[in-house]
Amino acid sequence: MQYKTVTAPQKKSIALVGHDNMKPNLIAWCQRYSEKLAAHNLFATGTTGTLIAQETGLKLTTLISGPLGGDQQIGALITEQKIDFMVFFWDPLEAQPHDPDVKALLRLAAVWNIPVACNQATADMLITSPLFDLAYPKSIPDYDSYISQRTQ
Repeated sequence: MQYKTVTAPQKKSIALVGHDNMKPNLIAWCQRYSEKLAAHNLFATGTTGTLIAQETGLKLTTLISGPLGGDQQIGALITEQKIDFMVFFWDPLEAQPHDPDVKALLRLAAVWNIPVACNQATADMLITSPLFDLAYPKSIPDYDSYISQRTQ
């Protein structure tokens, strides 16, 4: 696979996802950083998005519930380069019935080279990074080149 450089925008599109036991932590994190988050485009899976909006007043695009396909909706947005950053507070101590979807989502985030925070410490580090509020270059798969080589 060949890669190309694109610029992640200054105004990021951020996915917010939290498993049931982690929703309170994610909401508290969103409250703590609500001013910074408000300057960006926010997306969230179903219940998580509804709770964040109620508790913080942040404006979000709410997708369907994660187990019903919301994780896959976020994955699709990542592949379309419509998500620049993801905060996914997943529960490492509780088995999830949709674990394959979770793994697929994390894999897509790695493939498309987007920053992912899976816990509060990482989320704190990423949101306080100088790059959070700046446009920055990043490398992603050159899918157009890949397709053109396959059709030759």
